[in-house]
Amino acid sequence: MSTVAAIFDMDGLLIDSEPFWAKAERKVFSSMGVELSDSLCRETATMTTRDVTEFWYQRFPWKRKSIEDVENDVIDCVDELIRKHGVPMPGAKQIIDSFCSRNYKVGLSTNSPYRLINTVLEKLDITQCFDGISSSEHMKHGKPHPAVYLSTLQKLGVTAKHCIAFEDSVSGMKAAKAAGIKTIVVPPTYDFDNPDYSLADKKWRSLCEFMKETL
Repeated sequence: MSTVAAIFDMDGLLIDSEPFWAKAERKVFSSMGVELSDSLCRETATMTTRDVTEFWYQRFPWKRKSIEDVENDVIDCVDELIRKHGVPMPGAKQIIDSFCSRNYKVGLSTNSPYRLINTVLEKLDITQCFDGISSSEHMKHGKPHPAVYLSTLQKLGVTAKHCIAFEDSVSGMKAAKAAGIKTIVVPPTYDFDNPDYSLADKKWRSLCEFMKETL
């Protein structure tokens, strides 16, 4: 039996939302007295929103709001930016439409909060293409732990060996591989030559490469 399902990451793979996260976190955390540095921000880039919020709270504990309220402020800011300015990554809509039209089961596994998933899929007009969606918000551990991928596999009703995953980060790639799924990684340009991506089965410059590949 050949591949029958594809699971996608979301931020930085389907939608160009990474700058929105950076902008929202700087705005919200700075307002709480957090002194953000580029080096520490790089550490938080692939964390869940809750983990990022707790990360900064431990270093610069604030008093005016709860951790949960500050986390929600970040999510609200990202949601607004996506609705106003969100655009798909190159090739994203085409690859989703291609899998959907060929009757593949299509899934989503993301560290992002669940309510942002709806915002992104509606913005890109691809909601109808997805058969199974999982957020690390509902898992004990986010990526690179495989839980969010194992959840989506279960929702799709497929085994890992009959699935392919698409990721853009090292932690996401590790999560998919730990779940036993063949993984194609599409790293950001600045990180393309990172040797950690050698764990992936294939590495692309963009999702547009799908059009000239045979999976």
